This record gives sequence, C-alpha cells and structure tokens, in this order.
Amino acid sequence: MVKASIIGLGAMGQGMARNILSAGIALTGFDLYAPARASFAEAGGIPAESAAEAAAGQDLALVMVATADQAEAALFDNGAADALAPGAVVVLSSTVAPESARMIAARLVEMGHMMLDAPVSGGQVGADAGTLTVMASGPDAAFERAAPLLEAVSKTVYRLGAEPGLGATYKVVHQLAAGVHLVAAAELMALGVKAGCDAQTLYQIVSGAAGNSWMFGDRAPRMMQAEPEVTSTIDIFRKDVGLVLETGQAAGVDLPMTEAAFAVLEQAGAMGLGRNDDSAVVRVYEKQTGKPVHDK
Repeated sequence: MVKASIIGLGAMGQGMARNILSAGIALTGFDLYAPARASFAEAGGIPAESAAEAAAGQDLALVMVATADQAEAALFDNGAADALAPGAVVVLSSTVAPESARMIAARLVEMGHMMLDAPVSGGQVGADAGTLTVMASGPDAAFERAAPLLEAVSKTVYRLGAEPGLGATYKVVHQLAAGVHLVAAAELMALGVKAGCDAQTLYQIVSGAAGNSWMFGDRAPRMMQAEPEVTSTIDIFRKDVGLVLETGQAAGVDLPMTEAAFAVLEQAGAMGLGRNDDSAVVRVYEKQTGKPVHDK
C-alpha cells in the first residue's frame, strides 16, 4: 500500500485528502486548526499533532498551505523535511512565487529529497471532485513516485519541465486571469443592480452568453448570498494577485488590469473583509452604489 502525508487541511486540502484516501492511499495529515484535523480523521485519515509527526518516515508528502512562509515553517527547522524518509518526494501545491519555489526546492535537495513544484487550479469544487488541474515541474523520478497522489486529485497533470519554479510561474500567470475575472464579476453585478437589472436574471444572461467566465459562473451566485460559505478568502486572492504583480515587475511587464484588480482587493481588505469568501469583494462596489447585490 502507498503511504503519504499531507500538510494543510483547509478548503482545498480536505478535498484532496479525501480523494487520496479514496484511492486507497494510507494518509497521515496535519493542520494547525484542530477542527480540520478532526474532519480529516472522520474521512479516514490519520491525524498528527505536527508537520514532522505527519511526515515521519514517509516517502511522499503533499504540502497544501496558503503561503511560502507557511510552507517553509512546515518543512524546515525540525519540520516535515527533517522527519521524512531519506530521498522522499515533496509535492508543493501551494501558490507561491517562482523564486520561493526554487528556494524551497534547493533546500530540500540539500537535505537529500526531491520536490515537485506542483500548484493546482480548480478551486474547492475541483478539490472535492478530484478534478484539479496540476501545473508541475521537477525531476522525472519525482513525477513517477508522486503519480498516485497526482492521479487521485486531478483530471490533468501538465509536466512543464525539470526546473523548479516553472510550475509556480504558470500558476501565478494563471492567477492574473482569475483575479481580474473575480473583480470584473463583482463590478458587473454591482453595476447591473445599480442600473436596474435583477441580479438573478443578470446572472442567467451573462452565464449563458459571450461575457461569461469560469470565475463569474462560480462566484456571482455567491455574490447574491448575504453570507456565502467561505471557500477561498479575499486575503488569499490579495496574496496571489500580489504575486502576479511581483512576477510582472521581475519580467519588466506593466500590468494595468492586474493593478486595478489588486487595488479593489486591497480596498476589500481595508474594509475588514480579508477573511471573508472572495466573492465578498462585491461589497466594495456595494459601498459605492448603495445597492446590495445579495438577497435580503
């Protein structure tokens, strides 16, 4: 039986963990949030009290935390990387800057491990369904050994080369579209309601017409809810869109649309909405229009 560990059992990690368990892989997991560990245990996983305990003696570890800092804290300084079996494979699925992915990979190689730089896309829906898109780079041997994990959580795995940072680059560039489309969806819904459109009818028309996007189809219904379930926070998108801007600066490319979207996300954060579902970015526009998009 294949054995592995997972570090990070949030909205994405829980769904990924359930699909890994359903594939018959014995899985030990850790999250700082005790209720997340309890949910993981209910699904059949083995909860651990630390990242190091989850990784102890394992040949495979999947890291699905929010930031590069969290990934480094989980892996290093008496963390998971110290506890893994020699020559283990770490699958880093967090969205991080390309340079962060390269630095983490270099540290793991120094410790005798391999890393797949393997961020994912598809949201909580894809994580729950096991239909994520994986954008991965790393050694062929790491791909081969991580194949059971990748197959369990995804519908498509893009092998982008051997160099760490390539997977992160593709994911960060992808987040340009995701972030801009999120803010565009909020702007569209707020404008429509202020101008006299019925929110539900507007959603139906746009979602079946040329102006539709995956983000609009997924987020607009939540914008029409007063208290949507939190599946991805505004803080996460602020972080991701910030990474897009950093990547653009490093490449010498101006990104005016991304800058505009980031400014709106920053406004949402300043309004105290950072921990809210990212669809709450529509509240920035509601504050301007005085007309709520959501049903009362």
